Amino acid sequence: MEDDAQANEGDMMTDGSGGSAGSDDFAGELAYARELLDADDIRAVHVGVVRGEEVDTTFAQRGETQQEQGLQALSLLAAHVRLVAAEAGVEPSTVAADAASLASEVDEIPAELDDS
Repeated sequence: MEDDAQANEGDMMTDGSGGSAGSDDFAGELAYARELLDADDIRAVHVGVVRGEEVDTTFAQRGETQQEQGLQALSLLAAHVRLVAAEAGVEPSTVAADAASLASEVDEIPAELDDS
């Protein structure tokens, strides 16, 4: 998965307005995402969708041990951080710090993930 994210880092560039550089680029990336999700050998997946002001997300994984599952989750997170950093033209550490700050402000956490 990390290789797929790395290979597509340059493909998902934005025009700076929050939208894609073109509807063809967006449609192509959406088709690629559907292709990735259609595979039978998926071990972990994280999908996020933005509609207006709403962000919906889901995460699923298969792993034999908690350590394997934890590494899969971190690998997905790291791939996303690298992708966003490449799009923004900044270092991954900058994106990670900003994401950590925003995470503390998130209003909703799905019940399955809320350990409190």
